[in-house]
Amino acid sequence: MSNPNPVRRTDEDVDAFLAASPRAALLIAVDAALVAGMPGVSRTLWRGVFWGGTEQAIVGYGDISQPRPRGEAVDWFLIGLAEQARHVSLYVNAVADGAYLAHRYADRLGKVKVGAAAVTFRTLEDVDLAVVTEMAREAAALS
Repeated sequence: MSNPNPVRRTDEDVDAFLAASPRAALLIAVDAALVAGMPGVSRTLWRGVFWGGTEQAIVGYGDISQPRPRGEAVDWFLIGLAEQARHVSLYVNAVADGAYLAHRYADRLGKVKVGAAAVTFRTLEDVDLAVVTEMAREAAALS
């Protein structure tokens, strides 16, 4: 069964979206770190039903075409920033040496959890923004 509300780019103002968040200070700080590492890369708000069937909004940085195991490649973002109910997520879709880039930086990012391509944290104090910038810079160079 196909998704009736697939994830799509929007033309919504990213800065207004970030400022309206309950965690605005955290999201704006992480956004600034990503922009510093990826100067000139596009920032786009994506909305739709994501994995797990939940309606979400993610700020995407950079544009990539991501191959899928079954079916055609999809347009996606290189790095995504999303607010969840209990944490903030960074989705790092860059791959180096056959592994997601987030794993290379996991031990330096701070008090975070790293999944396959996701980095999650709760507060600004939990994440090292200088390392986020460094990771974003490498992700942009790899794309």
